[in-house]
Amino acid sequence: MKNVTPSFFDSFAAVQLRRRFLAIAGTSAAVWGLGLGRASAQPASSSAARPLPPLRIGYQKSAVNLVILKQQGVLEKRFPNTKITWAEFPAGPQLLEALSVGSLEFGLTGDSPPVFAQAAGKDLVYVAAEPPKPDSSAILVLGDSPIKTLPDLRGQKIALQKGSSAHYLLVRAVEKAGLNWREIQPIYLAPADARAAFERKSVDAWAIWDPFYAAIELDIKPRVLVTGRSLSSNNSFYLASRSFASQQGPVLAALLEELTRADAFAQARRKDAIQLIADFSGLDAGIVSRFIQRRPPSPVNPLNLATVADQQQVADAFFKLGLIPKPVRVADIVWQADAARLALRQQN
Repeated sequence: MKNVTPSFFDSFAAVQLRRRFLAIAGTSAAVWGLGLGRASAQPASSSAARPLPPLRIGYQKSAVNLVILKQQGVLEKRFPNTKITWAEFPAGPQLLEALSVGSLEFGLTGDSPPVFAQAAGKDLVYVAAEPPKPDSSAILVLGDSPIKTLPDLRGQKIALQKGSSAHYLLVRAVEKAGLNWREIQPIYLAPADARAAFERKSVDAWAIWDPFYAAIELDIKPRVLVTGRSLSSNNSFYLASRSFASQQGPVLAALLEELTRADAFAQARRKDAIQLIADFSGLDAGIVSRFIQRRPPSPVNPLNLATVADQQQVADAFFKLGLIPKPVRVADIVWQADAARLALRQQN
């Protein structure tokens, strides 16, 4: 979908948001010792330094911008008085569960996990998004599989992580095939278990995302039945606990800024970025290179109206199939301070 700039950013409402944001950020900045101008990686004067609330970040192997920040120690240098801890998760649902119970403040997932979390009443908010990555996920079959087209999925066992971006990809693929969801056999497995089941032919297909997709693609050369292209935007979202987003606005704004800088590093110094990610993940550099090639430039920005509308389609699809217990309105948990920050950016 095309990006749409919300018209209210040039309206009176935008001015009110700007004033509200400045008031909140000014108070927070005093606590955190931060300014509201262009961020500096230099720590504040040690004479005024005080212990700051911890920042616990959840990430996955596919979270390129976060992995670069972690490997380079950028946040630790920028916030030397903050205890920053990092926790790796196999997929988005597990990450958001940790965030919702207070074990994390911030993390990155695909499109489906926030929908399931919101439907379950989890208290979290969308704070930013990366551009779509439709080529970074796929439904795979083995080379000798009789499955040749999407309608051939009828009656087949398909491995996927429940509530992941691959879940929505499969929903869309089944719809495109003209099948009913009840005509397939979804087998809910975490990525590592799904790969094992796929290779031993306990399942007939596997819906998966990078870097797991790239790893098996290079290892055993499965056949790609379909990618997200024309089916799913495969958006990536940064989410935070509501308390972190509302109480630590300047820190969150600085974090999002550093994530965009990390993406610029990934684009300008591709070889170095691949090595950083390979060192962190233990994946072969060839695998990292493959999945990085499929990843477009991914600066971090507030959710615009088009992204929210796209995400609402994900939520509506899951509710229509009875895969979530109630309808959700995505806009209800989009962090409003992002709108104010975007208004500030446009007026400066």
